[in-house]
Amino acid sequence: MMRLPLPTLIGLFITGLFLFTAIFAPWIAPYGVSEVVGDVWEPASAEYWLGTDNIGRDLLSRMIWGGQTTIFVAIAATVVSFVTGSVLGLFAAVVGGWLDQLMSRFVDLIMAIPTLIFALVVLSVMPVTIPVLILVMGLLDSTRVFRLSRAVASDIAVMEYVESARLRGEGRAWVIFREILPNALSPLVAEAGMRFIFMVLFVSTLSFLGLGVQPPAADWGGIVKENKDGIVYGIPAALLPAVAIAALAISVNLVADWVLDRTSSLKGGRNA
Repeated sequence: MMRLPLPTLIGLFITGLFLFTAIFAPWIAPYGVSEVVGDVWEPASAEYWLGTDNIGRDLLSRMIWGGQTTIFVAIAATVVSFVTGSVLGLFAAVVGGWLDQLMSRFVDLIMAIPTLIFALVVLSVMPVTIPVLILVMGLLDSTRVFRLSRAVASDIAVMEYVESARLRGEGRAWVIFREILPNALSPLVAEAGMRFIFMVLFVSTLSFLGLGVQPPAADWGGIVKENKDGIVYGIPAALLPAVAIAALAISVNLVADWVLDRTSSLKGGRNA
């Protein structure tokens, strides 16, 4: 740990702090997620460290509970996105031919529609529950992962060791998961950090527009929406979730950049 760069250490610390708070939210939050404890928009005090929100709930507790929901939804959607996009992208690159072209053109068609607009249309006609939200976010974002994994796998698929695996009779599953995937992990890991942050922003935006996490559950985008009117009166309640999103985004990017540099240098050393 002492050999890690200072930015990476800072990123690991902040990311770990967010994850720790999300996991242990029931034991850390002073009050319940919907518990009214004071007057509207009370200032910060010894009792309410961040003050209260638009209906008198403890803002620190809402931030902790909201962080748990935002982070867990973003993680689940990122997993759905990567499992779907990477497997299909690697499969398309290995199979090639008309099936590769068909899958690629379908992905191009989906990507031609702005992701946020597509999600709003889908969620407006479906029950907005956490599982539905995760699936919609993950499947829509899997198109980006598909493009990246297919591009990386197409370059690897022509390597000599992949051809050797094919010549000795290995199946497509072996070629994908034992030959191509381990050598494509470096860009995919870096992209995972970017996709996670995009999911945090995505779910926050949907909640701000009313089609994300539904009350009484809390998430950072919903807290911004609930307290946005306080900005006119100088109440910072709506700005605190934005600061949390920015801090999480920067910290995860610092870690992802280090992982990309580390894995790239290791691969370069092995190839040399």
